[in-house]
Amino acid sequence: MGGPFQGVRAGRRVLQGLCLITDRKSGGRTVEAMVRTALDSGARWIQYREKEKTRKEIYLEALKVRDLMRHSGALFIVNDHADIALAVEADGVHLGQDDLPLQEARRIMGDRIIGISTHSLPEAIAAEEGGADYIGFGPLFPTVTKDAGAPKGVAMLREIKREVNIPVVAIGGISLENLPEVLASGADAVAVASAILEGDISENVRSFVRVITTR
Repeated sequence: MGGPFQGVRAGRRVLQGLCLITDRKSGGRTVEAMVRTALDSGARWIQYREKEKTRKEIYLEALKVRDLMRHSGALFIVNDHADIALAVEADGVHLGQDDLPLQEARRIMGDRIIGISTHSLPEAIAAEEGGADYIGFGPLFPTVTKDAGAPKGVAMLREIKREVNIPVVAIGGISLENLPEVLASGADAVAVASAILEGDISENVRSFVRVITTR
C-alpha cells in the first residue's frame, strides 16, 4: 500500500484512512488549489463534492481535478454523479440515498468503486447486500458543511461495525479533537471537509495523518 496512511481494501483499491471532501465554500480557495495543497501534504484520497453548479460545470471542474491527480497515485471519487465519474475516469463514485440506485450505478461503473451514504443500520446492511464497496456513515457529530440530519454518535458507529463487513467511513463533524474516539470506535477511515479546509490545509492534513497512523 502506497502513501503514509493506513487503509482498507475496497474491491481492487485501498481506501486510505483520510478522505478529503472538497467544499468550495471553505477558505475561499479554488477546488484545484485545495486539492493540490492536500496532495502535496500527503493526502491520498479526494472526494469531489459540488452541490450548486450545473452538471456541465461539475464535469469540467471534475476533469480539472482528475488531470491534477492523474499521476499522484491518490484515489479520486466523484460525489453523486456516476456518469460524470465515468466520463472523467475517476476511480469511483459516492452516492447518497436519493441518488441513482446502487444496482443501476453498478451497471454504469463496472468494477470501479461505489460508496454509499448511510444514516442507519438498515441502510448500511442494504448497501452491503447491494454490492457497495464501502459505506459512509454519519453524521457522527453536528456539522455545518451539509444538512444530513441529527448526529448519530459513536455508539451507532460501533453497532454498524459489528453488523457489516465492508469498510465504514465515518463522516460529519469530525475534528482532530474527536478523531481518536472515532478511530477507537472502529471507523476504517474518516471523511473530512471543514476541519481540513478551514485554516492551513497543509498542516491540517499532516495533523490528521499523524493521529491516524499512530492509532
